[in-house]
Amino acid sequence: MYKTEFLPKEKWKGFVLNMDYSTAEYYDMSVSETADGFEMTLKKRAADPIITHTSAEYDFPDSLYQEHWADAEAYGIFEGDKLIGAIEVCPEGWSNRLAVTELWVEEHHRKKGVGKALMDKAKELCRERGHRAIILETQSCNTNAIGFYRHEGFGLIGFDSCCYTNADIGRKEVRLDLGWYPEEWRGVGKRR
Repeated sequence: MYKTEFLPKEKWKGFVLNMDYSTAEYYDMSVSETADGFEMTLKKRAADPIITHTSAEYDFPDSLYQEHWADAEAYGIFEGDKLIGAIEVCPEGWSNRLAVTELWVEEHHRKKGVGKALMDKAKELCRERGHRAIILETQSCNTNAIGFYRHEGFGLIGFDSCCYTNADIGRKEVRLDLGWYPEEWRGVGKRR
């Protein structure tokens, strides 16, 4: 069992999270317009060559307490004095949702329950504060993350095919939006 601890903004702001990963699979997306609407498919495929993404390829690295998440809170798990995992959440007041803005587990501690403990903390906060959903984004090529989120009860709630570049589908890196609903909010059209 892992213990999550609050990470104060004044100490942890700017802490860089290494989000590098490689994958041999991706979710292939296609979107087409039909006479009566649109059709979208998302199917897992083998990646050839292996897809690798590193923090260095983006304009700014993932870090805790970025300016655009003004109301964010971060929680971490430690091994001794070393942070081995962190989750950052930020309430989305206008829609009563809780956004997971960062989720990171140090590479050598993955698949050992650290991510689950962090996600359990987000679910606890969601329930305690009466949010109707937890939302997050990941990429169609981050199949390990997608598998983890699906195991945690998240489902696809949307996508953005030009979030990162104007060629995200071709690059096999489409933004996928996933959501999770606490028991009391499951059901169509339920409002508080």
